Parts: sequence; structure tokens; C-alpha cells
Amino acid sequence: MISKVGQIMLYVNNQDEAVSFWTEKLGFSVISEENNGQGMRWIEIAPKEGAETSIILHNKEFVAKMSPGLNLDTPSLMFFTENLEELHSDLSSKNITVGDIVNMPSGRVFNFADNEENYFAVMEK
Repeated sequence: MISKVGQIMLYVNNQDEAVSFWTEKLGFSVISEENNGQGMRWIEIAPKEGAETSIILHNKEFVAKMSPGLNLDTPSLMFFTENLEELHSDLSSKNITVGDIVNMPSGRVFNFADNEENYFAVMEK
């Protein structure tokens, strides 16, 4: 039986820029970085406090060569925050593309884009 989501694979065009975006602008930490010496490099990142799930940043071009036909699209991720307005303001001040705060049946949300124009959502919870 599956007990939780452990890791999410995020395929990016530039791993170093992606690490900078997630750590410098979103406050994530690098948990680990691996390189097999044959071109396969992955970086594990996660929010700094109490995250049960982490994101693995993979090189999209390398993975496409290793696994033709693999779906390399960006997953639709929903992050949670306790203070939506504060986070929205913080991301906006860092020149991150953010959407308007919207009221949904499940709560207030907004979306934001990373440096590769992949969009993610944040919900107040």
C-alpha cells in the first residue's frame, strides 16, 4: 500500500538556474545532489520546514535521450502556505510572475511561474 508521495520529478532545461530559482526565490533547501559521472545529475530540493515530499530536478534533455517517449511535461503542483498574501507579495517583489489571488471552493489560491515559465499553484491552508 502506498503511504505518501515521496518525490516529484521535475524535468528542467537548466538545472543550475532551476536550483537558484527554488532556493533563492522560494526559500527551498538543497537536500542532496548526485552525479553518476556519465551525465546523469539530479538535485533534490524541498521547503525548509517539515516537508514530507521533495522535488528532484532532472536535466530534461538528458532524460529525453535516456528514455525516449517519457512524458517530460511539468506536473501540476499545488503548494500550501499559511499566509497567502504575504507569499504573493514576496514573490511579486522578487519579479516572479504571479497570478491574482482567487477564491476557490477549497480556499484561496494563486499561481506563479518559475524561470522556465512552468506554472505552479499555492493554496492557503
